[in-house]
Amino acid sequence: MKALITGGAGFIGSHLCEYMLCKGDEVIVIDNLSTGRHENIKKFEENKEFTFIFGDILDKKSFDDPSLYDIDIIIHLAAAVGVKYIIENPVKSIKTNVKGTEIILEFANSKNIPVFIASTSEVYGKNTHIPLKEDDDRVSGSTGVSRWSYACSKALDEFLSLAYYHEKKLPVIIGRFFNTCGPRQLGDYGMVIPKFVRNALLDLPIPIYGDGSQIRCFTHVKDVIKAIYSLINKKECYGQVFNIGSDIPITISELATLIINLTDSKSEIEYIPYNKVYGKNFEDMMVRQPSLEKIKKYIGFEYKADIKNILNDIIKHMKENDL
Repeated sequence: MKALITGGAGFIGSHLCEYMLCKGDEVIVIDNLSTGRHENIKKFEENKEFTFIFGDILDKKSFDDPSLYDIDIIIHLAAAVGVKYIIENPVKSIKTNVKGTEIILEFANSKNIPVFIASTSEVYGKNTHIPLKEDDDRVSGSTGVSRWSYACSKALDEFLSLAYYHEKKLPVIIGRFFNTCGPRQLGDYGMVIPKFVRNALLDLPIPIYGDGSQIRCFTHVKDVIKAIYSLINKKECYGQVFNIGSDIPITISELATLIINLTDSKSEIEYIPYNKVYGKNFEDMMVRQPSLEKIKKYIGFEYKADIKNILNDIIKHMKENDL
């Protein structure tokens, strides 16, 4: 298989590159390194089956490279990510997500190349149904709350992708990620686990925004990429939306306490009101727990790593790489 991975120098993308190269696939990455890091993919450059194109998905010229003429699959991971980044860069985030996906779909449709579109649990908005199923209603927040712009932009990506599937017969698969984490993830853009682990290893206060009662389900990136690979290799998945994650809940306060215990840290938990971090108009999803019934039915998906496995992998990686 010859695959194009947009955002392949990012956290999930670099793990997917590694997995596919080990499978014997040919991998081409397009990344502008705005949030991805060249060091994530540097070791692959010695592999003759790997190609890196420094380019922006918003620039159609990025897709003129001759190596893209005969690709078999596109895995579209490039997007604005992280609550902090999205709130601080709302225009760029919306444009990257919506326009970028439109360009990818146009390119794929011109050559009838199957596409995997990375989406997010954020599309469910403020829906309180637990567990969240793929066909559940979206509960959108006010347009005055910038946090929901990300949810809406990714929902529009899904609408557009499914429109291409139904109208143009373009093979499309959509995966909604639920709190993917693991080695190489940065805390710079609001990702909670790498920030907590780094502070714990340095015996610094661990900041929890809000009261810590928010419930999340964390998934090891290795389980996520295996799910992606299985989905793109099964034609029955075309035209479908799948939750990808674990369904084991933990509160953010419990997560912080567990990290302190696993690192034998002297850190203390510090609770910070949302408005001191994100301003007055901020809302959060209090519970984010997926139903995995559909993805189990289609590909027999089972996640292997529990939260302790995930944290121990991240702790080990940070220690080995000086945080």
